[in-house]
Amino acid sequence: MKKKHILLIDDNDIDTYITNHIVKKSQIAEKITIKNSGIKAIEYLISIKDNMDEFPDLIFLDIGMPIMNGFGFLDEFVKLPLVIDGKCAVVMLTSSNDQNDIEHAKQYSVVKEYLVKPMKLEKLEALKCL
Repeated sequence: MKKKHILLIDDNDIDTYITNHIVKKSQIAEKITIKNSGIKAIEYLISIKDNMDEFPDLIFLDIGMPIMNGFGFLDEFVKLPLVIDGKCAVVMLTSSNDQNDIEHAKQYSVVKEYLVKPMKLEKLEALKCL
């Protein structure tokens, strides 16, 4: 599952540190970008939407964030042209194991997996098919 670019969206510094560390340790990505809010992530993606080389292959997305939660991010994300072309997959990486959140996430075709934090190397290895 070697990826060129992974975008990590999470407002919790400890979870971000853990996920970033695991991703770096696994060496599955050439580049990791971190945004601590859904709004900053959307702004970032809009700023690079015309640059295929910069657009992430994979996004790890938290649900519980202030102002724009993970689902609000997804509502805006699916409007981007590269998403329509299927260039990027989303993995929900959240502390929520609420069945309603799991079902809600399944409504988005870009969401390929739903993982409960913390990230572990075994969970990352299980994503090889993405």
